[in-house]
Amino acid sequence: MFHFCIIGPEIQGCIYELCICFLQNILASNWQGNLNTIKADAQGSKDEIYSSKVKYFVKKGKPYIWVPEKELHNVNTIVDERGSFAVSSPFPGPLVQILKSIRKLPARVALVGDVVRLEDEKANSAAESLRETVLAYQRAVNESSYSVSGILSSPEFNSTSRIENLQDLFQGNDQYSVYRFNISSCMYIDGKGATHEVNLEDMEKSKADPLSPFLTSLIDGINRSETRRRALVLFCIAFLNENAKDAFLLSADRKGFEVLGKVLGSLNEDGSREYQWKELRFTFKDEARDLEIFCQHLLQMEEEALKSISHSAGI
Repeated sequence: MFHFCIIGPEIQGCIYELCICFLQNILASNWQGNLNTIKADAQGSKDEIYSSKVKYFVKKGKPYIWVPEKELHNVNTIVDERGSFAVSSPFPGPLVQILKSIRKLPARVALVGDVVRLEDEKANSAAESLRETVLAYQRAVNESSYSVSGILSSPEFNSTSRIENLQDLFQGNDQYSVYRFNISSCMYIDGKGATHEVNLEDMEKSKADPLSPFLTSLIDGINRSETRRRALVLFCIAFLNENAKDAFLLSADRKGFEVLGKVLGSLNEDGSREYQWKELRFTFKDEARDLEIFCQHLLQMEEEALKSISHSAGI
């Protein structure tokens, strides 16, 4: 039997706003994406696509892309500037294999437009903006408390930190050409594969969540710590009444965070129950305006969870 429902304009509007928010957060939390251009040579464009991973950052709603000098994109765009750019929600560290095992796709952003090479003056301006972004991030980390900096400084920090990877663009020895991606159409593709078109004006008006620049390091720092993961398990038990034996941080924003918890499923026909991975959402009472407040909320939740479990156990 099939069940149908009509989604009202209010719900449709809410879903659309969420799509814009998710889209901006993905672009702001990642540093690399797949650039696709049309293959070309001296005779002109070909009917083939050349694709490779490149690094980028977003300035005033537009991606600025650093392409290594030896990349074929540099030749292709001379003949035909049309291209597409795809960025996925970053799932660092141990999350990758778990999500593959449950066949969960990362949410993605798909952009179509023109890949425009910047001349020296504009390229230098983009590089300076990138440098300012890196310095602002480093100041925020340096001024944070010990507990926050401890989370962001996991052993694999260099491989998962957005800022560390972007910093390589102007501190390394590699040579790059800088491009601005002029967007003509934009799509948000959710974890179920559903595609949502986003109006460019709406996208330009929206802003990424304040936690987005720190997201990959935050997720990886928590997920690589057994102590912090045990706290996530406590949250599942105390606040959602889910019998969990393991948990990983999946995503975070100013309003709360998502956890991938390994919880007991429903009863099978033989009366047994098996553990299965399940996405769980925790919402803050007060929004976290920055990373410091977010971590304070986590500590408060841990204290409340321990009290709740102790009370239930009669301790």
